Amino acid sequence: MKGSEILPPNLAVDIAGISLKSPVLTASGTFGFGEEYRPLTGLEGIGALVVKGITCRPRPGNLPPRLFETPAGLLNSIGLQNPGVEAFISCCLPALRRHGLPVIVNIAGETVEEYAHLARRLDGAAGIAGLEVNVSCPNVKKGGMQFGSDPYLAAQVTRAVKESTSLPVIVKLSPNVTSIAAVAESVAKAGADALSLINTLLGMAIDIKTRRPVLGHILGGLSGPAVKPVALGAVWQVYRAVDLPIIGMGGITTGEDAVEFFLAGASAVAVGTAHFVNPYAARDVAEGIKNYLLAYGFKDIKEIVGAAHL
Repeated sequence: MKGSEILPPNLAVDIAGISLKSPVLTASGTFGFGEEYRPLTGLEGIGALVVKGITCRPRPGNLPPRLFETPAGLLNSIGLQNPGVEAFISCCLPALRRHGLPVIVNIAGETVEEYAHLARRLDGAAGIAGLEVNVSCPNVKKGGMQFGSDPYLAAQVTRAVKESTSLPVIVKLSPNVTSIAAVAESVAKAGADALSLINTLLGMAIDIKTRRPVLGHILGGLSGPAVKPVALGAVWQVYRAVDLPIIGMGGITTGEDAVEFFLAGASAVAVGTAHFVNPYAARDVAEGIKNYLLAYGFKDIKEIVGAAHL
């Protein structure tokens, strides 16, 4: 260090063997496959791309309307629209590899066997750093939250995926449960390498003029600033329950928001809904984290992980 020059703090983290230059990821379902945002953001400040949910077969998604803005967030009922695993591997993955960032693929199934098939199929595909197992999507008729709301079923899915891949397995947990810590403990025992939480909260909206539900699927998932206190509480509980890396998410729009998640026990964070109003959200959050560390004299992001528990 020359003179009064201050070295920037280290933001690099390791999540279940996945090396990230930044602790800020993109939340699945909010960043497409990366290409959609590249012309706008250049992908600065992002540690890994977590792509939208992939299923065995193509899915058209739910009937519209599928999005509805609330006073402090967003209701979505997309229904896991995606091209299917084969088209993802042949058409989407080559472009994702060109970004030079770790790619984490979110997978969703209607049966335990479908999760296992997806894990096997993606295991041999070049350019994938890890799998995020979606047992928490609230706006599909089969699978998703049905698995994540039951500790036993969540463990079954986790075990099947672990046995079908050599990739790191990150299980995404639902807040729509009695005890998220109990589900976390169950999937940890089943072999999960890391956890991401939370997925969206189940909710709806009604048009008082038509006297009908706004969303075509009636129920949807609430995300955005409204869910941040719930997400933060979930990270706090899970950090105390299991010894696994946690990717915290839910309502993060600023670096200060992200710092709260690190203090609660997250080792990394994901930015989602904020991208719909600010394409540079991930970059801005990463910059805010760095500024906080500088302001309080921390040299490494890992110094503040779980610090609020001390």
